[in-house]
Amino acid sequence: MSEAERGSGHGGANNGANNGALRHIKVLDLSRVLAGPWASQTLGDLGAEIIKIERPGTGDDTRAWGPPFVQDAEGHATGESAYYMCANRNKQSVAVDFTQPEGQALVQRLAAQCDVLVENFKTGGLVQYGLDYPSLARINPRLVYCSVTGFGQDGPYAHRAGYDFLIQGMGGLMSVTGKPDGEPGGGPVKVGVALTDILTGLYASTAILAALQAREHTGRGQHIDLALLDVQVACLANQGMNYLYSGNVPQRMGNAHPNTVPYQDFPTADGHMILAIGNDGQFARFCNGAGTPEWAQDARFMTNAARLAHRVELVAMIRALTVTRTTKEWIALLEQHAVPCGPINTVQDVFDDPQVKARGMQRSMPHPQAGDVPIVASPIRLSDTPVAYRRAPPQLGQHTDDVLAKHLQMDEQELAHLRQIGVLA
Repeated sequence: MSEAERGSGHGGANNGANNGALRHIKVLDLSRVLAGPWASQTLGDLGAEIIKIERPGTGDDTRAWGPPFVQDAEGHATGESAYYMCANRNKQSVAVDFTQPEGQALVQRLAAQCDVLVENFKTGGLVQYGLDYPSLARINPRLVYCSVTGFGQDGPYAHRAGYDFLIQGMGGLMSVTGKPDGEPGGGPVKVGVALTDILTGLYASTAILAALQAREHTGRGQHIDLALLDVQVACLANQGMNYLYSGNVPQRMGNAHPNTVPYQDFPTADGHMILAIGNDGQFARFCNGAGTPEWAQDARFMTNAARLAHRVELVAMIRALTVTRTTKEWIALLEQHAVPCGPINTVQDVFDDPQVKARGMQRSMPHPQAGDVPIVASPIRLSDTPVAYRRAPPQLGQHTDDVLAKHLQMDEQELAHLRQIGVLA
């Protein structure tokens, strides 16, 4: 990859410069796995300084979630999995054991200087360490404290641990994902990435930015209570509203859409393609391009409501037609008629796609053991304060001494003592 691709393309430079919108914000990140780290990485991409607190010896759980692992120059696996690398760039790792009083004091002193704290411990799990919101708000009333849990700070499930797969099931997503029960392969299916975690991370970063803006007017921080289950219920979107307005429980429909037709995959001569027709004009253009203009004049298909009522017969007609050309032939044809369509790419296809390449969605960053490592770029594009890729995901404890010396003015003797008694890695 060229230097231009590495650093100076879309999304800001990879040279350590920080002109980000949040460069004045300092975040203490006590979270691990995905939802919390995704939120803090988003803030870091926007320029915030992120201090990631990790357990000495093990660190973030996802460091071990491999293979694949980052490999060093000799081809040996390091302590960082590809999973860990997806959510931890632009952070500094500080390995502190806050189960010990000395470690608690260090984290409290850092929190006193920070604008934001992100944590995803079980509800009440940080009280015993004096790292809960009421305790830290007494030290730093301006602190924006974001708690990410499975079920929230109250309610009958508040004490339970929550994981993305579990929440996809409990939150209704798996009831509308997959083929219908009566079809071969039918049954509930989870989304192929931990989507509820990612959505929660995005909601968390939005809520944090709102709380920081409110602080500009009130002078006070606040506690943000984000639950994976709440997020998944909110993200049922049209499916949730379809139920609330109709009383009909949405069902799994494979790749079909409950509210518009044709909006699904169709077979071609050499595979499959997607038609994503969202209005009557697009349907008419599809019919003209496909050589069946009479379909657009058929009363059964002229409007979306009519097409919904006659979904089965229309889909069968389209399927019989689409198998007559290859995927590339259909896409080339339909794009001439401004019909939304596309292939079903593998992940390899995605990163080979010319649009994805043009947008700079794959980048590389220097890593202390592995040389350059690939990352997936942020999708955020800001014209004046662009995302910058300042730090590769850190090794465990990589910045412990630097951060504690800089922010807490600790000298080598103090650091050596804390390391000797096991508070620091």
